[in-house]
Amino acid sequence: MSVVFKKPHALTDTPTHYCPGCTHGIIHRLVAEVIDEMDIEGDTIGICPVGCSVMAYDYFNCDMIEAPHGRAPAIATGVKRAYPDKYVFTYQGDGDLAAIGTAETVHCATRGENVVIIFVNNTTYGMTGGQMAPTTLPGQVTQTTPTGRNTSFAGYPIRVCEMLSTLDGVALAQRVSVDSIQNIKDAKKAVRKAFENQKHKRGFSIVEFLSTCPTNWGLDPIQSLERIRTECIPYYPLGVYKDISTEEVLEND
Repeated sequence: MSVVFKKPHALTDTPTHYCPGCTHGIIHRLVAEVIDEMDIEGDTIGICPVGCSVMAYDYFNCDMIEAPHGRAPAIATGVKRAYPDKYVFTYQGDGDLAAIGTAETVHCATRGENVVIIFVNNTTYGMTGGQMAPTTLPGQVTQTTPTGRNTSFAGYPIRVCEMLSTLDGVALAQRVSVDSIQNIKDAKKAVRKAFENQKHKRGFSIVEFLSTCPTNWGLDPIQSLERIRTECIPYYPLGVYKDISTEEVLEND
């Protein structure tokens, strides 16, 4: 009898603490599947900071380090420089990576640190109650924007992949989603590409996931997936914003 489905070994058996309909679990699984397929569990070190990702160390069987809020890229830099042969990844939300951790993210990227950044964008501060985040959409209602985000007062959302793609040290900047089977498959390919970039010492790779937050969005799980399609993807288009591995292929041709 052939096995058609099983839990990745890189994931623990710990029951999830995430809200029903949250897609963090899907993203965890994709990262774990790539770790399994590359057979690098014993050589992988993950870093999780404050936010909904704060307990990611409970879910991955590889070594994990807890980082202060926003500082995961700085911790990843130190770990990778101390252990250059290890695979190092961060797992961060938008309130962490694109707010308090903006400086660490940008400078890690522009230095071309050879690490992988898994960036979960659910357009809100999930763990702390649903306040406006740097990625909150114009007009989006949150706990701190009860009448909707007013761009004349609060400014515009940050498009992280577009911004980082302008930096020379970035090897991969790609935005994906987990709202459908096809998008989940594409997302896994992006994660694999990011880890392969680290293997081949190409530099900084970031994979941005458009993810749900049913609790703070005030929607059920199905409605949350639909919101990704109708609101999030139009503002944050999916796609590859920079990929130097493709550029290398073109140069070799």
